[in-house]
Amino acid sequence: MKEYDFEAGEILLINKPLHWTSFDVVKKVRNQLRIKKIGHAGTLDPLASGLLILCTGKFTKKIEEIQSQEKEYTGHFTIGQTTPSFDLETAVDQTCDYQHITEEAIRTTAASFVGQIDQVPPLFSAVKINGERAYTLARRGEEAEIKAKSIHIKAFEITAIELPVVHFRVVCSKGTYIRSLARDFGVKLGCGAHLSQLVRTRIGEFHLDQALTLEDIQNIRQHRQEQHAGNS
Repeated sequence: MKEYDFEAGEILLINKPLHWTSFDVVKKVRNQLRIKKIGHAGTLDPLASGLLILCTGKFTKKIEEIQSQEKEYTGHFTIGQTTPSFDLETAVDQTCDYQHITEEAIRTTAASFVGQIDQVPPLFSAVKINGERAYTLARRGEEAEIKAKSIHIKAFEITAIELPVVHFRVVCSKGTYIRSLARDFGVKLGCGAHLSQLVRTRIGEFHLDQALTLEDIQNIRQHRQEQHAGNS
């Protein structure tokens, strides 16, 4: 098993489970491995799974550099239904007929988002409005204006169509909200859509298939305890 020096600095790739917050994962790894200094390089929503990068010790200085790198996601949108959060955190609030939507229309719409675009982040997001997180306002039922920001979509590939579900792969810049992309995709199609599954598969040169599971973290802890016992 690889030997880790968490104080000197490590970059840990973690496969974040569904329903866990990014902070939950940081807390779990910190407590399991008794790491004093640790942080994550880019939040992943509780309803998303996949690659979460943790930096420890002196490598926490690398967090901003890693966060700024290109991201890749796979998942699916469900068309003909919208939700206030643009994903499954909130219940469907509107439905629309999608039977007339063609495969050509879906692929053409996806292609129209490739390049530099302006995107409005979701109200159910960590964006700060007057010092308060947008999702805090949203969960109190308050409205707030969030300004659009410029992002870059390098690739938006439709990988399968099983209406009302549309499977995709997206490569994008830092700051892209795939939930907002789902909303905008549905608006452009004319039938609404929401994000119904999301997996982050890559951040820069770091890939999900290199990631550790939380069970692997437990095994690392056990290995370190055994080593400590053997040396004492």
